[in-house]
Amino acid sequence: MKTHNSEKYRPTFHFSPKKNWMNDPNGLVYFKGEYHLFFQHNPNDSIWGPMHWGHAVSKDMIEWEELDIALYPDENGTIFSGSVVIDWNNTSGFFPKEPGMVAIFTQNLHDADHTTPIQTQSLAFSHDRGRTWTKYEKNPVLKHPTKVDFRDPKVFWHYESEKWIMVLATGQTVSIYSSPNLIDWQFESEFGENIGCHDGVWECPDLFELPVENSEEKKWVMFVSIGDNRQFDSGSRTQYFIGSFDGSNFKVDENNNEVLWLDFGKDNYAGVTFSDIPKEDGRRIYIGWMSNWRYANEVPTVGWRGQMTLPRVLSLRKIGDKLRVIQNPVKELDNYFTKQIVIHDEIISSGIQKKIDINQPSVEIVLNVNNLGAKQFGLVLHHTENQSTTITIDLLTNLLSLDRTNSGEVSFSENFLNNQVMKIHDTTKLNLRIIVDSSSVEIFVNEGAHALTSLIYPDKACEKISIFSLGGDIQLSNSYISFPNSIRRNFGY
Repeated sequence: MKTHNSEKYRPTFHFSPKKNWMNDPNGLVYFKGEYHLFFQHNPNDSIWGPMHWGHAVSKDMIEWEELDIALYPDENGTIFSGSVVIDWNNTSGFFPKEPGMVAIFTQNLHDADHTTPIQTQSLAFSHDRGRTWTKYEKNPVLKHPTKVDFRDPKVFWHYESEKWIMVLATGQTVSIYSSPNLIDWQFESEFGENIGCHDGVWECPDLFELPVENSEEKKWVMFVSIGDNRQFDSGSRTQYFIGSFDGSNFKVDENNNEVLWLDFGKDNYAGVTFSDIPKEDGRRIYIGWMSNWRYANEVPTVGWRGQMTLPRVLSLRKIGDKLRVIQNPVKELDNYFTKQIVIHDEIISSGIQKKIDINQPSVEIVLNVNNLGAKQFGLVLHHTENQSTTITIDLLTNLLSLDRTNSGEVSFSENFLNNQVMKIHDTTKLNLRIIVDSSSVEIFVNEGAHALTSLIYPDKACEKISIFSLGGDIQLSNSYISFPNSIRRNFGY
């Protein structure tokens, strides 16, 4: 009788549920020394089903403790995506003694014919740091008479206008509402018509302000996830817009009308940012769901499905003459890795491979590459003798590609076999940061200017790597490979 290893593919440094299904991160918030991660969760099966809110907490966003389920379905429907805020000034009236947490979430209820879903927005509040929740007795607090897709509220306090703002996914647009108290909502504006990508339904919006690196300037950024459309190869993905927000309307800058993708891998979707990060910290931190609706229900984990990306710090940088979102793993991750192999200055000659033994459940690879005339270079992640993932940078076309066709278990989806490709703005000198976990590869290029996130399902994470150059030489300088300084797998057990 064949036995199944439920811990095979379990990540070391990425949050995954103890058991059963997980998708979108919800309610990311910091409160009283804890980072909270709520998430879409089916507690009864490892495929998508009746949605609850799972819950985990962390002191550093790397090592998580999974807690009891936070929100259960009720007469208003199942619990879809949403957000959590801290009501510091008791605008809601829920916290007469001290500030607490308010969850704002979509409830999904089918009509009498079980054909058309009814999506409304509801509230719950917690006085004990999210351990228990009370649903507002007059839920739902927001509904729409005609829109079917009416979901995924992201709420924040807008200091300039002194009101709560909600951005809500409404079919092919984002609707913006305001409220003085989180209960009574007023429509402000609608964004998205004739701009951006509309290949699939718009989901999981987020709106926030980001600093522009090396300047005093700040800009508003809107994230919008695009649901799977079978007519297109990519499946689900996330776009963003850069512009301004006045408390009522979000407007895109005139020179930012092209489609901007947050990540060029297949496996970063529905991500949102943390609320209430302390001002003295000042970071805008993002987490995404590491999967793709094209194959999310079929990935080969046993007893559990779904993991999150590493938390990433966001900023804006001028690349060429255009602003772009920059993302890098949080500095807290550095505490879990120790440099083991350092490459000060080394030439990789054309046609020669530099092989390095790894034999670790995860690894961080940082390469600073100076091109000495090569046409192509890259590295092979040798998971086992017969399984590998190849990352290639074409220096003539400035394209980075990741090939996972031989990475291990791939038979569950034809779409999983397709290469993932991203354009790199500058390949004269390249900085690559690659983080390999038990079942994922995250690539950050040129200090976060470009990102590619990909699932893999090998028998082992990485036995060795090979660095290669073709058509000319490359030089590695100030490069290093780090191994985990301790193994903290299966958080929450």
